[in-house]
Amino acid sequence: MSPTILPDPRRSPRFAGISTFCRYPTLEEAQKTSAPVDWALYGVPFDSGVTYRPGSRFGPRAVRDASQYVKRYSIHHGLDLCDSLSLADAGDAPVIPYDCKAHLDGVVGFASQLADPKHTKLLAVGGDHSLAYANIKATWLRRGKPEGGLAMLHFDSHVDTVDATLGEKWSHASPFIRLIEEGCLDPKAMLSVGIKGPLNTGADLDFAKEHGIRIVTRERFARDGFASIDPFLAELGSREVYISFDIDCLDPADAPGTGTLAMGGFSATEGLGMLRRCAGVNVVGGDVVEVLPDRDLGDNTALLAAHVAFEILCLDAVNRRG
Repeated sequence: MSPTILPDPRRSPRFAGISTFCRYPTLEEAQKTSAPVDWALYGVPFDSGVTYRPGSRFGPRAVRDASQYVKRYSIHHGLDLCDSLSLADAGDAPVIPYDCKAHLDGVVGFASQLADPKHTKLLAVGGDHSLAYANIKATWLRRGKPEGGLAMLHFDSHVDTVDATLGEKWSHASPFIRLIEEGCLDPKAMLSVGIKGPLNTGADLDFAKEHGIRIVTRERFARDGFASIDPFLAELGSREVYISFDIDCLDPADAPGTGTLAMGGFSATEGLGMLRRCAGVNVVGGDVVEVLPDRDLGDNTALLAAHVAFEILCLDAVNRRG
């Protein structure tokens, strides 16, 4: 029997029933039939950390609905994800909408206790990118507080290492600077892919430069392709890696439903292709963030986000297969 039990789409149509991420069972159901759970997916419906357009608090619902059409077999990797991993939808984290720091602390507390902390990995769906602070910190705690912090692959248009914006130090512009300060992330084992301008100031790049964060701009990837990221992937070896994917790294033509649009981004094909290129990376956690449904067209962005989550999960399945 598959570790992840899905409704049979030939008998139970994808448009029927209660939406869970990719039709995976709820955590309560999975723990009864498929324990230990390998991955718990959960929503973080919070957008009080945004610096421009709000609305991503509705992202988890939109991604759940769109993900009903995410199927289980990866042609690229040649694997049935549900035969490889026990997957579950763990619901939504608690929300404190008027206090960014209190909210993030609450998410850390919630995520830290999900399923089996020594076994189950976490994938958070947002919501704004501030949630990365909470899910990465919870992942770091659950992995035994590895000295020096986790390695990270970060796909985004923005570096997200601004110290404060409008007086707020816990917004979606600052998760990684806070995590590095707390020792949860290793900046020298961090690659940010897709960064592009214009910026508010060139000083926005100073923290990354001073702390050894490597940046592959959109322009560099357009010029060098996978050769721009392959050396970093090879360097990771078996090190534990977190993947943070901001949907705004994709071009607005493919992913219009986001709050801080950045023109000239990756195509959907390029974005999914980069994730597939990461086969062999030891993924221990991840997030997909910044889906803003009321700016979406035809649910394209939400469906892309669901496929990004699927590709992140596939990387773990590939790594287990060896």
